[in-house]
Amino acid sequence: MDVADLSPAQARERFRTGERVPTAGWCRGWTQANLIAVPSELRYELLLFAHRNPQACPVLDVGEPGVWSTELFSGDLRTDLPGYRLYRDGRAVADLDDVVAQWRADLVPFLIGCSFTFERALLAAGVPVRHLEAGTNVPMYVTSIPCESTGSLAGPLVVSMRPVPEELVATAVEVSGRYPSVHGAPVHTGDPAAIGVENLAAPDYGDPVEVRAGEVPLFWACGVTPQQAVLASGVPYAIGHLPGHMAIMDVRDDHYRMA
Repeated sequence: MDVADLSPAQARERFRTGERVPTAGWCRGWTQANLIAVPSELRYELLLFAHRNPQACPVLDVGEPGVWSTELFSGDLRTDLPGYRLYRDGRAVADLDDVVAQWRADLVPFLIGCSFTFERALLAAGVPVRHLEAGTNVPMYVTSIPCESTGSLAGPLVVSMRPVPEELVATAVEVSGRYPSVHGAPVHTGDPAAIGVENLAAPDYGDPVEVRAGEVPLFWACGVTPQQAVLASGVPYAIGHLPGHMAIMDVRDDHYRMA
């Protein structure tokens, strides 16, 4: 079966039983989300960080301490994503297939919007999505743009990049702008160096994609930003998804589309 035709439950079962792949293009029409789980004492700090940086950190759902499912994700957040990253004291210490043993009773899971949500709309408008064409992960870059900090959380904005033909840039901006709850319109268009990205061929996360003649790199705020704040701020303990390996939720993409 084409992975685009899977239901969220079918995809989660495949991840639970060992499939380890980026999820771009999976479960057509169903919303994907970034995961970040932090100790309970940091949950309001993370909510404040998200409030101050809404384009990078649009919160779609939050769980209670210790739970591993939420209203919009009926699966098991410990096993039903295709990859996880464990953080201790501001360092990424392990990439894991599941986090059953690492999930603590005080962890609060946050599901953060993902730009995969509007990729089908881009395709429908005639805008190419290169990483889908290539069957790879989306490229993601740590920028020189600082997020608005809170008392204990700070860090740079992370962006995802998609090259777009120059004549379709306005279309890509307009279409993605209809989805403000999942990052919305690009935060930057054009020269990567203007946001501190020196080499498009060497993304910090994900895989590089070809930028062809006549194409413009467009950069969208990325839900990996909270994980970068965990690193920059020395957070004692946190669990995130492996970038590009998302939580597939029980809600449709169209739910987040504004007319």
